[in-house]
Amino acid sequence: MTRCRLVRMLTAMGVLIVLLAGCGRPALGAGGDTQGDEHAEHGGPIQPVKTTEADWRGVAGALGRMGTLWGETVYRVGFPRRDLTVTSRGVRIKAGFALGSYAAFVRYRDGETMVMGDLVVTEDELPKVTDALQHNGISQTAVHKHLLAHEPPVWWTHIHAEGREPVTIARAIRAALDVTATPPPVTPPPPPPLDLDTAGIDAALGAAGTNDGGIYKFSFARKETVTSHRRVLLPAMGVSTGLNFQPTGGRKAAINGDFVMTESEVQHVIQALRAGGIEIVELHNHALNDQPRLFYLHFWAVGDGVTLAKALRVAVDSHNVQPAS
Repeated sequence: MTRCRLVRMLTAMGVLIVLLAGCGRPALGAGGDTQGDEHAEHGGPIQPVKTTEADWRGVAGALGRMGTLWGETVYRVGFPRRDLTVTSRGVRIKAGFALGSYAAFVRYRDGETMVMGDLVVTEDELPKVTDALQHNGISQTAVHKHLLAHEPPVWWTHIHAEGREPVTIARAIRAALDVTATPPPVTPPPPPPLDLDTAGIDAALGAAGTNDGGIYKFSFARKETVTSHRRVLLPAMGVSTGLNFQPTGGRKAAINGDFVMTESEVQHVIQALRAGGIEIVELHNHALNDQPRLFYLHFWAVGDGVTLAKALRVAVDSHNVQPAS
């Protein structure tokens, strides 16, 4: 074999290797994780655009239920697990307290839609939900629990998708819901009165809570800009600290929710919660490539509502948040 012929053969083999390497790259789509890399050198964060409820009619139809438009940007659809009878530490858990599946849709300036959410599933449903999500191109970014010991076993799987066809994404999420016993939507009744000192709780937390179906809720947003794949993430997408009070009688409450923190804040929040007698349930991520990198800490306690609110306030003040608008 001549030297020139050998060089030509090696060159051809090198081209083939490069082509084969390119074939192994993950495809972009509803759940692709490479999209952010492709845009990394193309400027700053991609901002969401304002929409109307009419813009999301197709999504509502695909999911079989209407959502709520938050701040003219986030179309959030809830799938509360009212069908489940879950008890933790002797407390019957209401759907609005800790069993609220949801999907949040946001459209961006480049025409892409991002969806983030969290599905509450039983242990028996989890494998079927995983298969349905993966088959339909929806990424799972976390699988974990939000409660301490509870019956029956329930899991939470966080989801992420991106694409130019939000209705297609909605259909994929619906396919996962359809392998669960998630009930159809109902018209919610007026919220019942709260057996809580809500004024005292508000004063302790320095914010105003909301009676959401009998659960007293607070939301605190990160003060800095948070992104994923260079797209700005908004608090209503689940990127917020949420504090929930479920009345248990005598102005007492069970508290549950999660703190959203950067690495440097995690230990301060844990120490503040434990100093107030609040138990730590889980510490984990909800997303795979958020910037700054965020961690979520779920908690639990039962006691006087105002006393618990004062303990939570110390933890709130330990991380970079403000009351969400």
